[in-house]
Amino acid sequence: MRAAVLEAFKQPLVVSNSWPDPEIGPDQALVKVEANGICRSDWHLWQGDWDWVGIELPLPVVLGHESAGIVEEVGSDVTRFKKGDRVVFPFGQGCGTCPTCADGFQNVCENLVYSMFLGAGGFGEYSPVANADLNLVKLPESVSFVEGASLGCRFMTAFHGVTFQGKVEPGQWVAVFGCGGVGLAAVDIASAMGANVIAVSRSANKLEKARELGAVHTVVSGDDAAQAIQEFTGGGVHVSVDCLGTSATWMPSILSLRTRGKLVRLGLSGREDEGVLPLPADMLVFRELEVVGSNGMQARCYPEMLRMVESGVINPSSLVTQEVSLEGINGVLEEMSNYNTLGYSVIKAD
Repeated sequence: MRAAVLEAFKQPLVVSNSWPDPEIGPDQALVKVEANGICRSDWHLWQGDWDWVGIELPLPVVLGHESAGIVEEVGSDVTRFKKGDRVVFPFGQGCGTCPTCADGFQNVCENLVYSMFLGAGGFGEYSPVANADLNLVKLPESVSFVEGASLGCRFMTAFHGVTFQGKVEPGQWVAVFGCGGVGLAAVDIASAMGANVIAVSRSANKLEKARELGAVHTVVSGDDAAQAIQEFTGGGVHVSVDCLGTSATWMPSILSLRTRGKLVRLGLSGREDEGVLPLPADMLVFRELEVVGSNGMQARCYPEMLRMVESGVINPSSLVTQEVSLEGINGVLEEMSNYNTLGYSVIKAD
């Protein structure tokens, strides 16, 4: 099959017409990829990051984890899906048998599986899905494949972080640090939930986009961002969402909180931090602050998000700024290196 292949870190992906077609097991499904987003996580993997958390890619590999498509084939044990179904699926696929999955949190499964390790991610024509009955989600006819692909990682990650982990309520102040794909989605979702959203970014274009999505105030990121937020809100935000995850946003996102506020961390660090960041531990005690992580979203939680998409309450398609071919992936990755991308770039099948 045709695929964009990572053969060496930080080097251009090679578009191949002869990548082996993935073979599926009894509980798996093979999805013909109709659209796939190019995510910041793909950039990190392309860079060779995250070895400090045990992620080591066997090269060559086909990346891509924001897929929407049509079921091409199902294994003998799959009962809920069939060939021809329009589907999306989470970037991480739960095993369904570990204690964490049994509790309903397949997004942090103890044996999490990724399509790229099963034969190919969404940068290929076909992508396998593990435990298909558990991890596939039917895509409504009213939602396009491009829009469905935009839900696969960044948007659903923001949805889970804002709704399930942040528990954002109408009227609350919410600060969103970093207005890349996850951050702009968080702005859209929190605004739709009735929160007063403050967007923080160093990019004027991204701040303008955040205002279009409902942000009531914007702040240029820097050393005084937290102070500016404290002053504007009269005491800080109820929820702060760190969508970048680096040292540049980590401390300001904590310092912008009001007493008993909550920080939701969505972003992941890069090689300069390797996952280790300072924490004002005593402040957490004296002000009863909460710091929680948020990792993707399990398939069983998709229906609520899809209902909001269908009703127009949230609008992931507004974040799609360009459609590219497999050959266009390298250009997007290079733009990501300079943080020059705006919204979502989506690969659309020919």
